[in-house]
Amino acid sequence: MSKMFVKSGDTVEVISGKSKGVRGEVIAVSPKENKVIVKGVNVATKHVKPRKMGEQGGLVKVESALYASKVQLVCPKCGKATRVGHKDGKRVCKQSGCGFEF
Repeated sequence: MSKMFVKSGDTVEVISGKSKGVRGEVIAVSPKENKVIVKGVNVATKHVKPRKMGEQGGLVKVESALYASKVQLVCPKCGKATRVGHKDGKRVCKQSGCGFEF
């Protein structure tokens, strides 16, 4: 299991792939697979079969996981996608002159 630099609820920006440049909130984190699920990014269409009586079936749009290396944390202070540093046990913005602690 690897330590993740992103936590649920963080705002991230996608840095590669078909959704490059899109910002969204992290819904779920999977440290074992090193993947994250971001709201509104990497949306797939899933066919759902009705299981119970009266339940609706059809097509459902679901966010699927993407590798954590494809996203960067967005600093709330400077508003830029940034690498994450660590200082005194806290995450720190690495942009020059910012140094905001998450």
